[in-house]
Amino acid sequence: MEKIWQPNQPMNERECEAMAAILEAKHGLHAAQVADFFATMHTGYGDERRSTAWADVAERVRTRERDRLQQD
Repeated sequence: MEKIWQPNQPMNERECEAMAAILEAKHGLHAAQVADFFATMHTGYGDERRSTAWADVAERVRTRERDRLQQD
């Protein structure tokens, strides 16, 4: 059976979008700050790949928020 999770693979756009949507659903206005927290936490652990992934998610949340505000 093939592994689904591959730890050395960078996060793709679909995964980033899904993580952003889940954070927004769970944490509302605080979603970007939650993602920033995880990015900082993983930096402290020396895990640059995960830190970068969470930073990308935080940026995606902020982009989605700006897009929603511009629609109104």
